[in-house]
Amino acid sequence: MKVLVPVKRVLDYNIKARPKADASGVELAGLKMSMNPFDEIAMEAAIRFKEGGQASEVIAVSCGPQANQETLRTALALGADRAVLVETEVELQPLAVAKLLKALVAREQPGLVICGKQAIDDDANQTGQMLSALLGWSQATFASRIELGEGTALVTREIDGGLETLSIRLPAVVSTDLRLNEPRYATLPNIMKAKKKPLETLTPESLGVDIAPRLTLLKVAEPPARQGGIKVDDVAQLLDKLKNEAKVI
Repeated sequence: MKVLVPVKRVLDYNIKARPKADASGVELAGLKMSMNPFDEIAMEAAIRFKEGGQASEVIAVSCGPQANQETLRTALALGADRAVLVETEVELQPLAVAKLLKALVAREQPGLVICGKQAIDDDANQTGQMLSALLGWSQATFASRIELGEGTALVTREIDGGLETLSIRLPAVVSTDLRLNEPRYATLPNIMKAKKKPLETLTPESLGVDIAPRLTLLKVAEPPARQGGIKVDDVAQLLDKLKNEAKVI
């Protein structure tokens, strides 16, 4: 069974995001970029399935500019067998990414797509669900445990107030949560080997996919600074401030 893992190049999670001076987006110029942390977890899950003999091949996929090759090389160094870049300079929205992934699924015929539940740049949490709907496949989101069986998978997912275990039919789309695993580090020998692994470049046009944006970003701004808290002497003073200052009651 092939496993397809989409990976996204995002601003490194250790760097505080800042809006551009013209508020048109997030400033990325000259800053460190890395693989989306949730996608690292998805990649680790796929590699473990291959190491356990449950998957025959792990394919890393990324959609975006040529610089995404760096992220794909990281995925190859972690253990992916080959990579595919759908190269475009158009800023991709979740629906466009889901359409591109659908085309790649039709081309590669994987039995499982594992993706991060969301990217830390837009926090959309939409691509996995959209891909499942476009394919007509089973889906399980926020997975904290995945067990593969014969044509099925048991997925434990985190919900409000507890855990939920689903039995889904394969092929399926599964999105990963933080507690699924601890991603490995790429070793130097594997980084060198990754340079020789195949990395194919395609375009949206070659896949016959329309990636035109459907949404318009109006403005990006930092949230207002939070004011310091205060102590109150009694319940009456608390109620007075909630009513007359905070105006929440």
